[in-house]
Amino acid sequence: MMSRTLIGCDDGGPASALDAGGVDANGIDAMMADAGSFEFPHRDIPTPPPVRSRIADIGALGEPDANGVRLAPGFTSRIIGRAGELVAGTTYEWHRFPDGGATYATEDGGWIYASNSEVPLIGGVGAVRFDADGEIVAAHRILDRTSVNCAGGKTPWHTWLSCEETGTGQVHECDPWGEHAAVVRPALGRFKHEAAAIDPVRAHVYLTEDESDGRFYRFVPDRLTSRGHPDLSSGRLEVAVVGGDGRVTWAELPDPRFEGEVPTRMQIAESTAFRGGEGIWYHEGIVYFSTKGDNRVWALDVETNELDVLYDIADYTDPVPLRGVDNLTVSCCGDVLVAEDGGSMQVVAILPDGQLKPLVQVVGHAMSEITGPAFDPSGTRLYFSSQRGVEGGGGVGVTFEITGPFHEPV
Repeated sequence: MMSRTLIGCDDGGPASALDAGGVDANGIDAMMADAGSFEFPHRDIPTPPPVRSRIADIGALGEPDANGVRLAPGFTSRIIGRAGELVAGTTYEWHRFPDGGATYATEDGGWIYASNSEVPLIGGVGAVRFDADGEIVAAHRILDRTSVNCAGGKTPWHTWLSCEETGTGQVHECDPWGEHAAVVRPALGRFKHEAAAIDPVRAHVYLTEDESDGRFYRFVPDRLTSRGHPDLSSGRLEVAVVGGDGRVTWAELPDPRFEGEVPTRMQIAESTAFRGGEGIWYHEGIVYFSTKGDNRVWALDVETNELDVLYDIADYTDPVPLRGVDNLTVSCCGDVLVAEDGGSMQVVAILPDGQLKPLVQVVGHAMSEITGPAFDPSGTRLYFSSQRGVEGGGGVGVTFEITGPFHEPV
């Protein structure tokens, strides 16, 4: 079996993060990158102009377009990647089973969309780079030879946390630009990782676990980096214990790296089981996360540790507006966008007033799931994938870009 720490193979984009000797562009030995407190170099990224949400104003979905996507008036779609085919204008072959993703503003006014590959043993992460006009200018590999990379999390310091969805899976911190070797982060625990979210105020990391009796975790670092971010190299991993009043307390795990006989989720008897933890996102003091087994979206107030249910399928009768809750993201103004695993193959927004609004639907992909929703820096382009593509398509995932008035300048 290939090692999960072999990383950085070049695959048709910029120069590989590793040279022939296994050393990245910073002189860091990739095979030893998890041994110390490595901090990714700072990037001076311009802050995107402020925007406000127009998601509440989006109209009803129309008939499928040429790409098989149902959109509201004023919106268009294009395909930016199809598994097994070269990304347009590049020599990078888009990966199979595209899953969790995020976007990153770049120094030149463009952006990068990073996308996991949920393939065993060779999963990793690919990325597409766009210029300021939205044209594809490059595509490249930022993590290689890891296993079942499902979702993950975007950090405030412009890196991507790619999560392995295996019983002993780890989190790998990646450079979306592909200039530095990825770094494994064992302190974030070994379990069936799904996704991660950073609380930038308290420097905590929240993590979900995709097991039918999975747990909800919080990482508290031992120290901060030179720029005040959580140092992911060491700290304590805690598990949620939910009381009868809905308030969460946190218990420290004795063996977060699963070096003994007891799986991480089983180490604290009083910890609370969640039915298949999925996507997670931090927004203005609230951590939102979904559980697919019971079709719920949760909201944790990180200051009070009060846990509430934002959406519960049990509250609805046919037609059910949202099922198979999975990956999620949150708009600038608190709209929670939830991707369906199965269901109607839609991205559905839960508006701040609780109203549910379908934003996009992929037709003919009944055996697939929607993954990796993420807005570009302007908030006018939404990226996501159909992980396995059209029914009978042999697992050929497709990654889409939807352009339209999701947001407008303030």
